[in-house]
Amino acid sequence: MTHEPQDYGIPAHYKHWVGDKTEDYIGPFFFFMDGATPRSAFRIQEHNLNAHDSVHGGILMAFADYTLCLGANMGESESVATVTCNNEFVAPAYKGDLVEGECEIIRRGRSMVFCRCTLSVDSKVVLVSSAVIKRINPK
Repeated sequence: MTHEPQDYGIPAHYKHWVGDKTEDYIGPFFFFMDGATPRSAFRIQEHNLNAHDSVHGGILMAFADYTLCLGANMGESESVATVTCNNEFVAPAYKGDLVEGECEIIRRGRSMVFCRCTLSVDSKVVLVSSAVIKRINPK
């Protein structure tokens, strides 16, 4: 199923990554490549909230993983798998907030990519994450 970013108050130049059922179920998530920098976005909905009415940490970690994997595959169809993912929660986010992600590649090897990302709401950091991503059958 394809989702349209405008339906979630996300700018039209973002794209939906088709094919990941989990991301669609908890998101949907969107991205675009700003040169070599992946940028991602999702709108927090009711089903993303925890008992405190803030976004559940697991949702933020899944969205960080999505953003990190986009950095590893450069927004292309190359298959990748997360080896490690470390997350630090900085601030809460709430229903209706637009969470935006940005990924930075630290080192891209032949089989492994080391990267980090920042998730923010209105330029306020809510989570920082770093990961090692395995490239599967690299091009």
